[in-house]
Amino acid sequence: MADPSEERQAAAARARENADPHENRAPIPRYVLAMVAALVAWGAFYIVTSESEQPSALGDSRTLADLQGKPKGAGGGAVDGAAVFQARCVACHQATGQGLPGVFPPLAGSEWVVGQEARLASIVLRGVTGKLTVKGTAYNGAMPAFADQLSDAEIAAVLTHVRSQWGNTAGPVTAEAVAAARTQTATMAAPFDGDAALGSPGG
Repeated sequence: MADPSEERQAAAARARENADPHENRAPIPRYVLAMVAALVAWGAFYIVTSESEQPSALGDSRTLADLQGKPKGAGGGAVDGAAVFQARCVACHQATGQGLPGVFPPLAGSEWVVGQEARLASIVLRGVTGKLTVKGTAYNGAMPAFADQLSDAEIAAVLTHVRSQWGNTAGPVTAEAVAAARTQTATMAAPFDGDAALGSPGG
């Protein structure tokens, strides 16, 4: 027969225990479901009724014309010659236009730069290898051809830039002059062979 005191102790121990946890159903409140349904319906209505093909001013007030940019002018007026020089020429000819002694000739005071624009445009278009004499000094570096890398307007702009910098005072070069030089030298398969091919700047 069980001891009544032990039964009382067991009952007291059971009374002190918490009930085992269990998961109750917690459905989403109806007002939340109603809000979600309303948002979905509004989004569908907006997509169906909006005119997606109509060009419109953007949120920052720019238009499609602003994003497309300005067309390049025929004479290179819309092209920044200084920027082209910085991107394509400064590594060899330096920001000062002095070049690198014995390797890359200077543009500052160069008779080639301030000479005939057709000759100068042809040099930039087709490149030069071999000995080239600039300001009485022979240089044996190689200048790459830019005919396939720069447009007529870009070449005109950069040549106009260098002809007006570092004390140079020659006139501007037009895109038309570059286009004519491009046509005249179109059959060249290799760069100019320095002095042997170009002669003197005034020749």
